[in-house]
Amino acid sequence: MAFDRQKLVEAVKEAKARAKPRNFTQTVEIAVNLKDIDLRKPENRFKLEVVLPHGRGKEPKIAVIADGAVAEAAKKLGLDVISGEELEELAKNPRQARKLAKRYDFFIAAAPLMPKIGRYLGRYLGPRNKMPVVVPPTMTNLEPIVNKLKKTVRIQLKNNPVVHARIGTEDMDDEKLAENAEAVLNAIINKLERGENQVKSVYIKTTMGPAVKVER
Repeated sequence: MAFDRQKLVEAVKEAKARAKPRNFTQTVEIAVNLKDIDLRKPENRFKLEVVLPHGRGKEPKIAVIADGAVAEAAKKLGLDVISGEELEELAKNPRQARKLAKRYDFFIAAAPLMPKIGRYLGRYLGPRNKMPVVVPPTMTNLEPIVNKLKKTVRIQLKNNPVVHARIGTEDMDDEKLAENAEAVLNAIINKLERGENQVKSVYIKTTMGPAVKVER
C-alpha cells in the first residue's frame, strides 16, 4: 500500500498536537479523497462496514426495534428498546422520528418489524446509512452483534468523491489510531477498480482541529 503505517502515525500525532484543548474528548477522523471515479454510475458507489481493530474509542449508541424475545434480550444488555407500538406512534410524528434517527449510531431490528421500519423510518435512516441490522424474532442473545457494532464504522461513497470515517478518539494511542485508519483505507482501496491509484489524498483531523495530510 502507498501509505505506510509510520506516515499514518505521524499524521495522527500532528492532528492531535494541532487540535486546541476542548472540554470534551474529540473524535479523530479520516478523510479519503478519490479521483478518476464516475459517481453517476451506481456500480462506483458503495456502502461499507469496517470493524476497527482497536474500536471506536467511545461506545456507540445502539437502539433495538423489537417486541418479544429480541426486546427482552436487548433489555438484558441495557440497550434502549423501541416497541412495535412505539414505532406506530413515530409514524404520526416525523419530528420525533428524525430525532430518533439522529440520536443513535446503530439500530438492530427484529425481522417482522422491517416493513414498518422501512415505511416509517426509512427516509430518515437510509440517507444517514443507519438502516438496522436485522435479526430473527426468536433471537435471545444479541451480545455478539452488539460487540461487533461497538467496533464498527459505516462509510459510504455516494455523491462526492470523498469518504469520511471516524477512527477513534483523541485519548487513544497514536499507533492504535493509525491501525484503525489503515483498516478504513484498505477497505476503501479494495472497493476501487484501480485500487490505491484512485486515492488522491488522505487527511487526518480531530472534530474541531485542522486537517493534516498523510504523506506518501
